[in-house]
Amino acid sequence: MSAALKYINVRGTEVEQAFQKMPFLDFTYTDFERNFEVNVLHQWSKDTWPHVPLALCAIYLVAIFGGKHYMKDRKPAGDTNRAFLAAWNLLLSTFSFMGMFRTVPHLLHNILNKSLEDNVCGSAHADWGSFATGLWVQLFIYSKPFELFDTYFIVHRKRPLIFLHWYHHVTVLLFCWHSYAFESATGLFFVGMNYSVHAIMYGYYCLMALRMKPKWMNPLFITVAQIMQMVVGVFVCVASYYYKFNSTGACGVTNDNLLAGTVMYGSYFALFFKFALDRYMGKAGMSTGMEKNKKKKKAA
Repeated sequence: MSAALKYINVRGTEVEQAFQKMPFLDFTYTDFERNFEVNVLHQWSKDTWPHVPLALCAIYLVAIFGGKHYMKDRKPAGDTNRAFLAAWNLLLSTFSFMGMFRTVPHLLHNILNKSLEDNVCGSAHADWGSFATGLWVQLFIYSKPFELFDTYFIVHRKRPLIFLHWYHHVTVLLFCWHSYAFESATGLFFVGMNYSVHAIMYGYYCLMALRMKPKWMNPLFITVAQIMQMVVGVFVCVASYYYKFNSTGACGVTNDNLLAGTVMYGSYFALFFKFALDRYMGKAGMSTGMEKNKKKKKAA
């Protein structure tokens, strides 16, 4: 019944929601999601760019490096912190699975039923920017400041704080905020991919914190998924750039966002690739593998 209704956003545009495109999903949606209007917080994201996200990043950097200095002569956190870490990662994994279930079906439907140009240049507010999918895109954007809390556990447990970690957190927050404020047409790709990778990644971290990770769950799979996310991210940005300057139609991505996205995803690819090489192919990774083989031989 609800699938037959028309959903008109505040701009007067009729929006076909995911459960209308794929009726078998209809029963999973709440009325709150179906009728959610993103306009107020979306406008706030425009009004607060760039000073609020820049302030958040500045506070974050001061806190993590100040915290690292504070913990220098102190003992690392114990098991109580480990339980908190597990709960935190479980929360983020659950949230990411929910977001994935709400955004990926919409994204896949668009990929299968629209041209590449429509997917990377089509109006966000006229397709996925409002109502149910729009709600979960909005939740994704405003979850990024909360994800900064990840670094607390690294600092409090006195684990190595690598450049990739805090650079990734800062640039993702800034890029996501800008993309949302200026209605980047490519946003659904980034949201769907990030939700999916984070659902698995944070679930893995939760099991690690609980010391319950199965032997078959190799962290290399997560790193490969992250690298593939960056490859797709660069491709989407390049495709959007191509259509923006080689097509007669309008493309809903700003030049600033295109440049930022290409540089960001390109740098992520290089950094994650180097991380994978250092961890799995470098001296540390090879020595760890040799130690495991020796233990297996002794056990045999």
